[in-house]
Amino acid sequence: MRRLTLRRAPGRPLERWSARPVRLLAATAAATALALTASGCVTVHGELALMPPATKAEAAQALADFTSAYNRADKAYDPALVAGRVTGPLGEINQAGLRAGAVTSPGGNPNHQPLELTDARFVLPRKAGWPRWFLADTDANRDAAGSEDQRWILVFVRNGPQQLWEVAHLVILTPSEVPEFAEEDGYAVPVEADSDAFAVAPQDLGGQYAAFLKDGQPGPFAAGPHTTVWREQRQKAAKRPGLATQYLDQATNQGDFAPLGLRTKDGGALVFFATRFFERQTAAPGYRPKVDPGVKALLTGEVKNTVTKEWVSDQVALVKPAGTGRDAVTVTGRLQGVVGAQGS
Repeated sequence: MRRLTLRRAPGRPLERWSARPVRLLAATAAATALALTASGCVTVHGELALMPPATKAEAAQALADFTSAYNRADKAYDPALVAGRVTGPLGEINQAGLRAGAVTSPGGNPNHQPLELTDARFVLPRKAGWPRWFLADTDANRDAAGSEDQRWILVFVRNGPQQLWEVAHLVILTPSEVPEFAEEDGYAVPVEADSDAFAVAPQDLGGQYAAFLKDGQPGPFAAGPHTTVWREQRQKAAKRPGLATQYLDQATNQGDFAPLGLRTKDGGALVFFATRFFERQTAAPGYRPKVDPGVKALLTGEVKNTVTKEWVSDQVALVKPAGTGRDAVTVTGRLQGVVGAQGS
């Protein structure tokens, strides 16, 4: 089991476990709408055209701006310094971790090591309207000595021309886990959230993943560290003497938590999606669950015999084409962090 610490806050590791009715008033309008539908263009927020999200130079600048803000915030344990550069699941995890660090180490991060993201490859999907987004496939100075090379995959999103580029998703993969992407006219091809071209539509991944973690019934998910192994680890944790642990998983599909996907050359898709889960630990009478400092920094209420941790979990999955039966979805990466806790 490999772990990756992004902020090195005591007790706050981020764990690496290796995308929106028009009434037709005349025949002309109907013909126009039909032509636009056939071309693949959609009107969103008044814009009509298939556009790349950014140039490669603009994408590189967004990556540099994120890295600079991330390092300033990590060094000072000040979430405000990076708040404008993160959003969605990564944003919630990052901000909670920095808040915790500010409590456990008010003078700043004594173990700060500047993050370096190099060898960046940008995947630019062309689409109509907003939001726009792109993927940065980078190398990072976080590989342990002698370990397998890892790639940091960051998904940048932007909801309008006046907004900054923000990172919504971050997962860590080996180079072999990064697929080849399909292209049209030199640009990557995004996947609609409700697409029926795949074994599971992107918008349904979170709900089906939560259901699998609950009951473990055979379904689209292939066995692996983020599916069957994770369920087994939870089942073991639930049976510790003197401590009962329960889990509740939920899909999170709204706003910048919405799934984002790209078509791959093999006919499938790479999809980023997020979930939220609650881990409730109840101690035997006369005892209290142990709460580490990083979680305690986010705690509300008093721990008498129960603590409930709220986690955000960010996943990426390879999804096979529609018609595939078992093992149609392989979850290849997961990043998660505690974002809140309640004592009772």
